[in-house]
This record gives sequence, C-alpha cells and structure tokens, in this order.
Amino acid sequence: MDLKDELYYSATDLLRRLIQTPSVSREEHEAAQIIGEALQKNGFEPHRAGNNVWALAHEIDNDKPTILLNSHIDTVKPTESWTRNPFDPIEEENRLYGLGSNDAGASVVALLSTFVHLAKTPQPYNLIFLASAEEEVSGANGIGKALEQLPPIDFAIVGEPTGMHPAICEKGLLVLDCATHGKAGHAAREEGINALYKATEVIEKLRKYEFPLVSEWLGKVKLTVTQIQAGTQHNIVPDRCSFVVDVRTTDRYSNTQIVKILQSDFPDVEITPRSLRLNSSSLSVQHPFVKRCLLAGRQPFGSPTLSDQALMPFPSVKIGPGQSSRSHTADEYIVTDEIREAIELYICLLDQLHVEKN
Repeated sequence: MDLKDELYYSATDLLRRLIQTPSVSREEHEAAQIIGEALQKNGFEPHRAGNNVWALAHEIDNDKPTILLNSHIDTVKPTESWTRNPFDPIEEENRLYGLGSNDAGASVVALLSTFVHLAKTPQPYNLIFLASAEEEVSGANGIGKALEQLPPIDFAIVGEPTGMHPAICEKGLLVLDCATHGKAGHAAREEGINALYKATEVIEKLRKYEFPLVSEWLGKVKLTVTQIQAGTQHNIVPDRCSFVVDVRTTDRYSNTQIVKILQSDFPDVEITPRSLRLNSSSLSVQHPFVKRCLLAGRQPFGSPTLSDQALMPFPSVKIGPGQSSRSHTADEYIVTDEIREAIELYICLLDQLHVEKN
C-alpha cells in the first residue's frame, strides 16, 4: 500500500471516531483524548492545556523557524433540522456525514497525517501540530491557552474548509455595546428627551457609514446593528436606549483604531467594545507558502469568516479541505476524496518549505 494511502485511511478512521464523539465547544475532553492517543500511537508525546492538545515533531532547534499546523476539535451544537444522526459517521456516495466532518474534523485529521509524514524526514523548520478547543466560541480556554506554552511561532497553517485554496486575509470581529441617553418623561405630555429617537438617528447614520480605507482582499469594513432595547413601560419616555453593533474588520484597521474612530465620529454615543482581541489577519502574496500555492494552481482569497487566526500574532494562512458553505448546516459532510487531496497538497506545499524566523 502507498504511504499516502496509509495516511488517508488512518485519517478517515480517526475522523469517524471524532464524529462519534460529541465535542461541542467547552466539552471537547473526549475528543482531545482521542487526538492524544493518535499522537502517541504515531510515536509523539502529546501535551495538553485544557482541551488543547499538541505535539512537537522533534526537539526544538532555536536556529530554525517554527511552523504550526493547527485546526480545532470543537463543533457547534447540531440543529434540529438534521435528517440523520449527527454523531453517526455514515458514508454514502463518497460523502462522510457527521457533525464536525467538514468544520473542521477533516482539517484536523489531514493536518495530523501531514505532521506524521513530514516528521519522518529532516525539514528546514521545527514543526508543531496543535488541535485546539473553543474555536467556535472564541473561548478563553481555546488556542490562547496553548500558545502561552508553545515556543515562538514563525508561520501557521490554520485548517478550515476553504476548498484547499489559501485564505491570505480574514476579517476580524468587533462587538460594540452602544447607548444613547435622554431624559425620562410622561409619554402623554410634551416632556422628556427620547433616547430611542436619538438611537434611531444614530443607527441610520451607521447604516450609511463607511470607513475610508478599503482592503484589497476583504473590501470594506462592515457594520451591522443587530440588537436594540429601550424603555421600561409604555407610558414613560425612555431615558436610555442600548443597541449592539457587529463590526467585521479588515486588515486596514486594528480593532482599537475602529473603536477610536467611531467614538470620535459619534461623540454623543456611549460605545464600549466587548473585546479587542479578534483582529483581522493578512499574509503577503510574496510569502513562500503562498507562492507554492500559486504554483499548485491554488488561488488566494479573502475570507469573511472568523477562525483561530484572529488570535495568532504571527503570519498565518487559512487552508483546508471542504467548503465553508457546509459549515454549521444540517447533514454536514466531507467528500472523502477531499481528505486525500488535502493530505497530498499539504505535504507538497510544506515539504522543505523555507520560511523566515520572525
């Protein structure tokens, strides 16, 4: 049997085990245990921080750059519209069905197989495999916990369903809690200042608001008001109106810059970010990995969806088997040939790759 065939069959077997093991965000303990066992079986020492599991291919050589292979083992909860058991890995017509099969189990097993293969021969870099937790909720006990314990990373592959095309840019996320203030009064009389009316004026301005800098790969920063609340009862003019703004940021602005600009342009609005840590990311098309992707006929693109890249303060690219459109959907599946293709392409793109130390 061809070595890559062995990797493929081992990967699909492991994926079936992961599908059978519920691993909703923050409940990935058993899935992490399975990944640890797979690493041990292949001769690697697994390490854990919470439900994050990783292994080093070899002892770290400080003179070499370090490459991280990462994907996540957590899933969203299955929706009620599934027509099959989401935890039963049934294969039909070359499709392997199951929750997390596409997002991102196929990437996990393909990257682990790639790690096993590349570790067999000397590489011009240190190599680390990491299966992370809480990605779907950007949780505090996710990849950040593992990165605290890893050596400095110079480049990362983030496995997510992209059809094995490299997402060299990814939008970040900023959630803003906003409020306008007025003065309470009786609704039957001409008194008070209606904070709700003030909020609707602000929301209309936000609907048309545009940041001047436009990203080559990600386009414009996108603002969407998604929630609003005001008033305590029908006959009192509300003195406060709160609303939430979902901001999808680009590589042209940091989250901190976005907040400062909005606070300056809307001085009468209380604007409080829930977090500033989920920034946009970008990678130059001149990066050696991207150049290899181009030679392999793979086209770079900008991704509107968030991943663990947002928490990586080092160069990274998002690339993996499957399609983003299948993620978080009922009857999620991965085409088994996509796993084989991913293993072969990952190996081709990474074998003897030269990257710079940061």
